[in-house]
Amino acid sequence: MSAVLRLQDNREQLYAWLKPETRVTPNHEWLACILASWCDGQGMLPDYLGLESGQFKVLSYHFFPGVQLPEQAPSGSVLDFSRMLEKDDLVNLLKRYSKLETPETDWMIAIIVAGCLGNDHLWQDLGLWSRSQLSAMLHYNFPELAAKNDKNMKWKKFLYKQLCEEEGIYICRAPSCEVCIDYPKCFGAEG
Repeated sequence: MSAVLRLQDNREQLYAWLKPETRVTPNHEWLACILASWCDGQGMLPDYLGLESGQFKVLSYHFFPGVQLPEQAPSGSVLDFSRMLEKDDLVNLLKRYSKLETPETDWMIAIIVAGCLGNDHLWQDLGLWSRSQLSAMLHYNFPELAAKNDKNMKWKKFLYKQLCEEEGIYICRAPSCEVCIDYPKCFGAEG
């Protein structure tokens, strides 16, 4: 018997409903937050959270058995990878630094890459409730990559900076971030 999410509930009620009694992995908790926000029309993740339909069904069954999740984004967000030429590069970067090679890792990578299409901070675009949740999620799934962000750069900027550095592209005019006039836009607390 499956239960259907009540989309009239707010994010906190949806989270209480999705919150795992027994966590499968730490990703289970973050996915409950992401899904609660997504079902409440928050964040910018598209249909299927940016996953393929089959992946979404397996993720749903794996983490939320007995819960019938909506497949379409209640926010109406549409995934447009045509404006993301670096999609494969982001996927490859995250795969290279992933802690494990599992379907779960592939799901998290696809969700993060879809979140990179948004216009806000990555944690907001994913529907997480704080930057610290995103930091913990990245440290869990991609520990070596996350450890490189030792200056607290904003995560989306950090990921793209990694891509640029791998290609030998250094677009900053300042010799180091500390003297750049855009320093507050790249580092520090996120609203």
